[in-house]
Formats: sequence, structure tokens, C-alpha cells
Amino acid sequence: MTIAGLPMYDPQLLHAATDAWWTGLARAFRHEGIEDLPDHLTRGMPEYALWARPDLIFAQTCGYPLMKSFRDRLKVVATPVYDAPGCEGAHYRSWILVREASPLMQLAELRGTRVAYNSTDSQSGYNVLRAMLAPLAKSGHFVSAAIETGGHRKSIAAVREGRADFAAIDCVTYAILMRHQPQLLYGTRVIAGSPPAPSLPYVTAKETSDDDLARMRNGLKEALIEPDLAWAREALLIAGAEILAEDAYETMLTQEREALAQGYGTLV
Repeated sequence: MTIAGLPMYDPQLLHAATDAWWTGLARAFRHEGIEDLPDHLTRGMPEYALWARPDLIFAQTCGYPLMKSFRDRLKVVATPVYDAPGCEGAHYRSWILVREASPLMQLAELRGTRVAYNSTDSQSGYNVLRAMLAPLAKSGHFVSAAIETGGHRKSIAAVREGRADFAAIDCVTYAILMRHQPQLLYGTRVIAGSPPAPSLPYVTAKETSDDDLARMRNGLKEALIEPDLAWAREALLIAGAEILAEDAYETMLTQEREALAQGYGTLV
């Protein structure tokens, strides 16, 4: 039996929508001829363990760890298009957040302040932010402290509560919070946006055959226009999907290389 997981935009309040979306995807995949599919999503498994499974039929990952650690373990099925401010087709960006009462207005003013980030393997919370700050850094330094929080919501809380001065937040996460839990954003504001990058891709294990990969792509097209799934897609902000060029996610490694070339390998 294969497994599937959609951990990237799956807070508890959206579990019902995510489950419905998977049920619809699985139905469409079966219609295309794929039989070995789980009825339920796997939750609670560490993301890196999930993405490394040879029996992984369908999941979502971040593009940065995809390129850094899993490019030989995963195949990209498609890249979702999200109906969220900051998204452009199958590309997304990060918002730079500060406290509402903060005097900070632009990136250069963040020098010497404290940054919160979700994890060092995050494109939206770390890699793109490092690329944005690298040209402003002096002798490899820019901020006074960097706090690893373990998640975008925790980074927002750190800014809101005054434990950090700014953070880079995935614009899809931001839009989901704005729609479903706006109180978590109260007391913060956006001062800048990052350059765009390909959104978080749907993936399958490298062991998945090319025929089944094609079937999944066709099934995804079906699920994206299935009327019964409209409410789930709307809740999850899913507006479509695109199949990007194989090298589309290379931009993330380019950002990393450029920051390193400027002597800015870590945020602090």
C-alpha cells in the first residue's frame, strides 16, 4: 500500500478541507487507472521521513529541500496555483512582517534587529530572506539575533509578542491566516515582499512510474474542476496547477549561491 501526505498547508482547522481534497484527488487518480492509493492521508510523520519513502504516491514539499536533499528521491507532479495576494501563477513570495507599532519601514532599517525564522531548510522563511539581506550585510552580518521558531505561525507570534523584530512569511500561509485566523496577524504589518519563486510542489517518489505520473497529472486536472471539491479548493486557496520546466526550482539554489558568494551564509 502506498502513502500520501499534504503537510505543508494543513493546520488542524483545515484538516477537513485537506482530507476532502485528498479524497477527490484519489478518486480522480483511480479514474485514471491508479489502484494502489491510500484512503487517508498520513499525518504526524516527520516531513523528511515522509518525503524519503519509496512508497510515497503523493505529497507536497518545499522547493528548497526538494532541490537540496530530495531531487534524486522525488518527481514533481505539478505546482499548485494559489489564490493569494503575492502569488503570480504557480509562483509565490514571502512577506516581510514587523510589529504594527514598529518604526521599521524598509529592509535596510532591519540592520541590527532580531529576526525570527521557521527553519533553515525553508525557502520562504530563510533562503529567500538570506538572499534579500545578503547585499545589505557587512562582513557577513546584518541582524543581531536569529531565532528559529519551527513554523511560520510561531515566527509571527515571536514578532507580535516582541521576541523578534521581523520575519519572512510565506504569502499563502499569510493568506490562509488572514481568511481563517486573522487574529493571529493582529499587531503586525507587511513592509516588503520577496522576489517570487515556484510554489510548493506536489511530488511523488522516484519509484512511481512515468505512466502513473502522467495519470496523476490528468487526475489533478479533473480534481481541479470537480464541482464537489470547490469548497475544499476554496478553503485551501487552490486555484489551479501548472507543470513547470524541470529547472524551475533552480532559482532557489541560485539565491543560496549568490548569498554565499557575498559572504552571507547564515542570517546571523
